[in-house]
Amino acid sequence: MTAELENTLYLDLDWGRVTIKLRPDLAPNHVARVKELAREGFYDGLKFHRVIEGFMAQTGCPDGTGMGGSGKNLKAEFSKAPFDRGVVGAARAQNPHSADSQFFIMFDEGHFLNGQYTVWGEVTDGMEHVDRIARGEPPRKPDVIKKMSVAADAG
Repeated sequence: MTAELENTLYLDLDWGRVTIKLRPDLAPNHVARVKELAREGFYDGLKFHRVIEGFMAQTGCPDGTGMGGSGKNLKAEFSKAPFDRGVVGAARAQNPHSADSQFFIMFDEGHFLNGQYTVWGEVTDGMEHVDRIARGEPPRKPDVIKKMSVAADAG
């Protein structure tokens, strides 16, 4: 098993696979938690509940409303990494240390988020699949994560 596979996530959607490079160099605690949740199957079947054209697609809420999580808040791991297209960030409430299981993938750059949200990954392949996620807050027919897995575990 290589470190590269251990720090890669596969996010499977109905129409294809999105490959996410994890960034433990920027957010080691967030990366560890996301991998733990992925390995437990936590993300499988969860909806993209908040999807804003030109901004981002958000998921990771077990009840599909944007109000839920896994029950374990994480301390913020802010960095200078910019929120560009394909960057994956931890969603949170107003409290900077309230991130949990929810995350978002940027459709476009959103530099106003820089230094205020934790960057924990970036899409390296399959961004065209992210672009197909149904828009809305919430979408009328939300898309779901079929399966999210750590590449080292994938068959």
